[in-house]
Amino acid sequence: MGLIKDDVDQLRVWRENNERKSREVLEIWFDRLRLNTDGLGNEKYLILEQVYVAALDCHAFNVSKRCIEILREEFPKSLRVRKLEAMYFEANEEYDKALDLLNAIIKVDESNSAARKRKVAVFKAQGKIVDAIKELTDYLKIFMTDADAWQELSELYIAENDFNKAAFCVEELILHNPHNHLLHQRYADIKYTQGGIENFEQAKSYYSQALRMNPKNMRALYGLYLTTLALSTSSKSSVQKKKESSKMAEWTLKQISKKYAEADVVVNALAALEI
Repeated sequence: MGLIKDDVDQLRVWRENNERKSREVLEIWFDRLRLNTDGLGNEKYLILEQVYVAALDCHAFNVSKRCIEILREEFPKSLRVRKLEAMYFEANEEYDKALDLLNAIIKVDESNSAARKRKVAVFKAQGKIVDAIKELTDYLKIFMTDADAWQELSELYIAENDFNKAAFCVEELILHNPHNHLLHQRYADIKYTQGGIENFEQAKSYYSQALRMNPKNMRALYGLYLTTLALSTSSKSSVQKKKESSKMAEWTLKQISKKYAEADVVVNALAALEI
């Protein structure tokens, strides 16, 4: 029983940390828990759901079928179980069946965020990016503070080369988390990709802000170099702007070289210690 308790504790830690660990979950299931489900206590059904998802990830469909049968028998009217069933169809690329189930769930509960997110996942799996964008946009009308959804939507817009809307999504993320240097860098990346004097100026501003927040952000430093270099050579920049941008480009290049030199010193020191 001690081993089973250890396994149950380990599975709980992975759930609480949102770690899938699918192969490890199945190993624990096959080695010790599969024949001892009565000893799982109050966490039995949570573990069965965890094993079910792990089995789908690893295409162990015989295991997932057994888990969903137990869950369906115990919770015949559960929308959560129906969402899990939709995941089974999704894993088997039976997308129409998955969407039918998810739409049925949403019809019963319009605020079911899990079902709406799974619809986005199904559309993405089908390569229907426009449909995924529409679904995620509708979702965010209800759950406006979901940062993960805004991040996902920005990536979908980038996939469609719609950089203005992608930038808007990152602006929303910055409003939710203004002290995250990676978001400022991400916004600058988009503006730099769009090109043009105004966008380059915005990119320079946001790369600079990212560096103020985290001077070790090499991507922001390199982005600042490329942006200021572009501004210093643009025919649309004023003479004064060109001079300012050229000086900043020189400074950032020196900083990049300095950081690479420091990194080499650290690598050489570590190599010497290993010897």
